Amino acid sequence: MYKGFFHLDSNPFSGSPDPRFLYRMPDTREALATIEYGISERKGFIVLTGEVGTGKTTLLRCALASLDQGRVFSSFVFNPRLDVLGLLEFILTDFGIPPVDRTKSAMLIQLNRWLIERFRRDETVVIVIDEAQNLDWEMLEEVRLLTNLETSSDKLLQIVLSGQPELEEKLSAPNTRQLRQRIALWARTHAIAAEETSAYIAHRLLVAGSSERIFPEDSVAAIHRASHGIPRIVNLICEHCLILAYVEQLHQIPASMVQAVARDLNLDPQRFTLSTTHDAPPTNPALASSQHPTRGEGGPQR
Repeated sequence: MYKGFFHLDSNPFSGSPDPRFLYRMPDTREALATIEYGISERKGFIVLTGEVGTGKTTLLRCALASLDQGRVFSSFVFNPRLDVLGLLEFILTDFGIPPVDRTKSAMLIQLNRWLIERFRRDETVVIVIDEAQNLDWEMLEEVRLLTNLETSSDKLLQIVLSGQPELEEKLSAPNTRQLRQRIALWARTHAIAAEETSAYIAHRLLVAGSSERIFPEDSVAAIHRASHGIPRIVNLICEHCLILAYVEQLHQIPASMVQAVARDLNLDPQRFTLSTTHDAPPTNPALASSQHPTRGEGGPQR
């Protein structure tokens, strides 16, 4: 709707984990390098943690895309609430291996044979389990046992567990000590610092096709205060601001509009101390009516 108005080729603040939009802050570069190194050097277990909305999935997609696609095979498990058979079936299918028999032993044998063949060809296999904090104790143990698929010198399978900080708590429990001892590398994502927010927004706009200064500094400051630096919430605010600006036919987003959007999305409006004297523009009725549905997706509670 607003792409033509702002001369954009694509949506700069989409919720999809598009690696093109990954803004490589120092913390992001460190986490990305850790994951890429762990996979390429066959370190076995790697853990990535971070608060909701801090870009873990985007970072993982970027790490996988950076590897040699001809020599690295990956399975991305986005739903950890599977039983053991469901997980094995999903992994085999994701690797393009039709399960010949839906029993645990048969699927493990099939996976092991395929992994050995990949190893002989000097190829790497990685399984990424997203939202891993939702794995129950039994499934965590089953995931650990997958790393027993190895040669005398190398891991046949690289496993990346990605999740919220609760994952670190779960991995600190006494009954996961065997798994914890096998974790070779840890990486973490963080909220954006106040001084990085402007560059983050500008980067996403540039990737989408615009070098215009659509968000002035006072608006960026307001966005950071409302979002607490959580990238997903920054994206949510910016997306709604672009919609409102298109409706109002404004080529720059005033701080008062950010305040209006934050109010509509219940994003701690009391945190705002705007220096502008302009009244907040009328809110878009469509935006106001979406207040409650979007709160669950973009609010601080998530």
